[in-house]
Amino acid sequence: MSQKPNDKKHWLYREENRRTLWLIQIGILFVAILPEFFMHHHAYFEAQGINLDAKPGFYPWYGFATCAAMVIGAKLLGLVLKRKDDYYDDE
Repeated sequence: MSQKPNDKKHWLYREENRRTLWLIQIGILFVAILPEFFMHHHAYFEAQGINLDAKPGFYPWYGFATCAAMVIGAKLLGLVLKRKDDYYDDE
């Protein structure tokens, strides 16, 4: 399927903007994580000997890992709950 010359893609979908968008995203990520290295973090479970949550960058990585786990869980759940395309046509 070829595109007509008048059908221009949205600027977010153009191939020449892909590198710029990746660099902008990496820059935003860097700016968001940078303050983590200058803050003092308190461990919530220090009495039990767990200091992992006091490390710089723990909460961004924890958020990413839980989001990725939810996406994988949703994909697996979709495999279990999926029905055939003609499910409602059966009598």
